[in-house]
Amino acid sequence: MYTGKKLGFGCMRLPRKADGTFDAEATKELIDLYMDAGFTYFDTAYVYQNSEEVVGEALVKRYPRDSFRLATKCSPWHGIQDICKSIDEVDKQFQASLERTGAGYFDNYLLHNLGESRTRICNELGVWDWAQEKKEAGLVKNVGFSFHSSAEELEEILKAHPELDFVQLQINYADWDSLSIQSRKCYEVARKYDKPIIVMEPVKGGLLASPPKAVEEILKEADPDASCASWAIRFAAGLEGVMVVLSGMSSAEQVKENTAFMHDFQPLTREEQGVIVRAREEINKVPLIPCTSCFYCVNECPNNINIAGCFTAMNALRLYHNMETAAQLEMLHTVGTGRQRADACVECGKCEKVCPQHISIRKELEEVRKTFIRG
Repeated sequence: MYTGKKLGFGCMRLPRKADGTFDAEATKELIDLYMDAGFTYFDTAYVYQNSEEVVGEALVKRYPRDSFRLATKCSPWHGIQDICKSIDEVDKQFQASLERTGAGYFDNYLLHNLGESRTRICNELGVWDWAQEKKEAGLVKNVGFSFHSSAEELEEILKAHPELDFVQLQINYADWDSLSIQSRKCYEVARKYDKPIIVMEPVKGGLLASPPKAVEEILKEADPDASCASWAIRFAAGLEGVMVVLSGMSSAEQVKENTAFMHDFQPLTREEQGVIVRAREEINKVPLIPCTSCFYCVNECPNNINIAGCFTAMNALRLYHNMETAAQLEMLHTVGTGRQRADACVECGKCEKVCPQHISIRKELEEVRKTFIRG
């Protein structure tokens, strides 16, 4: 397994041109800065549009293959609307990733974004055994999966598949005790099964780089010279069992800053841990929809609305006041999971009858509709 420096380069947010496509030349600059600083771990995915091709051009063609570690992911659910119907279709994704990157093999290969129906698809298609065959053939060095669901489901997967080499989890200090994301609970399950952990979203999609003003004041008072992002990355990287913390860097400034404080990485001190607790307490003061993502409401909804996902996006907006990121979350949790958006609500009330938190779901969904859909 990987034993290099803990800062990984997430390749979902690479620099883009005016037309929205990834900028290979700008990416080369970032990769050079990152590699020159002694860092070597890169993470991309089949569904990151053009990312694998850019990684192939900016990294694989320009550096010896043994000088870096490359991870990518397959997505049998492929946005749910285009579900793979057979293992042959999954294999086509793998072959496409090899062709796009030109890497020859992948150091880490992940089943992408497991949880809920996406896990079921992997089970039905036999993706687990297929991935092990790739490992036995030497095309994959380590097999794992990225995960977005409950700790209970994570334990089911790890218990059923002891052969897996690692797991990739969403962990950050804001979501540590979240009832929906369950960062701490998922982390504890991974530790229980002694699986090395790769951390994604340590800065929560950039939101913790610009946290609520009260949180920023707490962090700056503790260390005026440290960026808010550095607190978030160091929190995740200091957890026992964490192998790599991914950062989606898209500018030279971000690469220089992150590699500087992660070069000779030091975990948070006990005093600094206390600062993080205070920051989290401040975040928790913001009034949010008290959804725990139990999915009782989703299972009852006749129109298959991802009610929990809608509320995750609304809560993100209320916390961080970042409409662009919140809107992306709303689409990810609805269309991206094959479920409906808030405008599909017919106000039947079945959801509210089963909600253990007694949320006024219809009222909150109307707010989601007006905020993210409009018109």
